[in-house]
Amino acid sequence: MTLYDAIAELPLTVEDYDLEARAQDVSSGFLRRTTTIGLHGAGHTGRGEDVSYDGEDQEALQRAGATQPLAGSWTLGSFCEHVEGLELWPEPARHEASRQYRIWAYESAGLNLALRQAGTSLHALLGREPRPVRFVCSRRLNDPEQPADAGRVTGLLTRYPTLRFKLDPTPDWDADIVAALQDSGAVDSIDFKGLYTGTVVDTPADPAFYERIARAFPDAWIEDPRLTPEIDAVLRGDRDRITWDANIHSVDDVDALPFPPKMVNVKPSRFGPLRELFRMYETCEERGIRMYGGGQFELGPGRGHIQLLASIFHPDGPNDVAPTGYNDVDPPDGLPESPLPVAAHDLGLAWG
Repeated sequence: MTLYDAIAELPLTVEDYDLEARAQDVSSGFLRRTTTIGLHGAGHTGRGEDVSYDGEDQEALQRAGATQPLAGSWTLGSFCEHVEGLELWPEPARHEASRQYRIWAYESAGLNLALRQAGTSLHALLGREPRPVRFVCSRRLNDPEQPADAGRVTGLLTRYPTLRFKLDPTPDWDADIVAALQDSGAVDSIDFKGLYTGTVVDTPADPAFYERIARAFPDAWIEDPRLTPEIDAVLRGDRDRITWDANIHSVDDVDALPFPPKMVNVKPSRFGPLRELFRMYETCEERGIRMYGGGQFELGPGRGHIQLLASIFHPDGPNDVAPTGYNDVDPPDGLPESPLPVAAHDLGLAWG
């Protein structure tokens, strides 16, 4: 029996559902909007979160309201097949990847509800013990049109001295910024954002820039480099610490990588259907590929979902699943520190 088989036969009763809008300014300099989907049935509620990035997509969904034909008696597997056959977009999606995010929102809500109706949790159903979750704080050192400032890291370290970071380097990281980050000893991952095009986070495919940053942080994971022939030559000796994120939506994407990875970022929402996500977990375990989770500025139940999945499948990776307060423009005092103690609930897909 596969992991997906274990959940697909869960009975699921859906009576109705609702949508809840959320919005918050976040540390990367934009207003994050998400939509929580709440499925109701048999006295229980299961929630999932649509993390599509475009605010207009979120507003269109919220204007349309809860109009999908979801009511009925299902298995979780038949419910997921039904969802994947629906037109979930009242207006065309502005980004193709967002279609997967919305499928994940409905299917994770369905999994959450089915587990609650069955009186169990995901970890109990799968026979896996949740473990404390190691996490990193993902931050940029500047907002758009502003210079980089290492104080965004060093300032947080004065309040959270054991905090670890995943940072997005930019060409304006000068020698002083690099030295301050090196002195902090807190950089676990460097995300070059090399697979993005036409976004505010694009970075140039400059071999000298890549080499300067890679040599400055020899123990950090290198995420999403753009492997032009020149950059591939620069990073040839670093392949064991290269990880992939933006291009990983399925097992097929792992198979298409230029060389077998030691580790990959498994962002549940990127996979869309639950069967693809659980196939990924199994494949990585079978091949000995390490995993870590990634966040997408979740504002609602989605953050707890990825923390729980990290606890079950990859608690020791550099998980970009920090408590949401770390995404604030100015994170407050008193936030939980890494590793997060186990906070898995006895019912549903819930954490904390």
